[in-house]
Amino acid sequence: MTGRLGVLFMRLLALLPLRVLRGMGWFIGQALYLVAAPRRKVALRNLALCFPDATEAQRRQWARESFVGFCQTWLDRSWLWFAPREVVLDRVKLQGALDELLGDTPTIIFAPHFYGMDAGGSALTLHTDRAFTSIFTPQPDPAVDVWIRNGRQRFGNVRMLNRGDGVKPILSGLRKGGLLYLLPDMDFGRNDSLFVPFYGVTAATVPSLSRFARLGRAKVISMVTRITPAGYVAELSPAWPGYPTDDAEADTALMNQYLQSYIDVTPGQYYWVHKRFKTRPEGEPSIY
Repeated sequence: MTGRLGVLFMRLLALLPLRVLRGMGWFIGQALYLVAAPRRKVALRNLALCFPDATEAQRRQWARESFVGFCQTWLDRSWLWFAPREVVLDRVKLQGALDELLGDTPTIIFAPHFYGMDAGGSALTLHTDRAFTSIFTPQPDPAVDVWIRNGRQRFGNVRMLNRGDGVKPILSGLRKGGLLYLLPDMDFGRNDSLFVPFYGVTAATVPSLSRFARLGRAKVISMVTRITPAGYVAELSPAWPGYPTDDAEADTALMNQYLQSYIDVTPGQYYWVHKRFKTRPEGEPSIY
């Protein structure tokens, strides 16, 4: 029942002007920064590790922006998934190397955890008819699960796969000339992870980008979606040259280097509330 009421509430929020929604998100985000002490500490710890030369005041500002971005983009899912198509097209822009979407070359889109990632997914599906695969983590509330699935499949030819579905359907979609929307920049635990640098700190990182690109004979492009006053701008990069190689560890380290360059542009829009350095090499103490 709670989930259904929440989805209904989001449907109603879709009717509000964007500036009102963003104002609500700003207020909730500022409040959450003050009351959600454990996550605030995680964000500040991450920022201290990744930006040791920044002032404490600057890192606190980025942490506040991160909380606000989290709340604003969550509320934005109301219009993103319920408003008329014309509204979404007006507010969500796709730019950059759009030619990379043409043809049928298997393509993996590296889409790191900037808060606008769902808007970026919608931008892609609004601008290409190619088959599009994304990997989905089921939600505990059935109503919320259906809402998120339907929202992400609202436009285009989208197939949502559960993480438990395995590798075969992912590779099958790629080899048929499809697109794979991949977000491998979180700490998914020790299993199948490699320890590579992220901002100079050893981080457990899944090598799925390199692995899928190699097995699917796919090129890799990146897409970073940033919040703007008018909505979102999703930026596509040209295909990464020489990627993948036969060295999964080197490929995964390079992925993190690309990611760092994207974060440096707008540090406050990245998902710092996640315990990115939770999994440590054997014998190392906890960072958090």
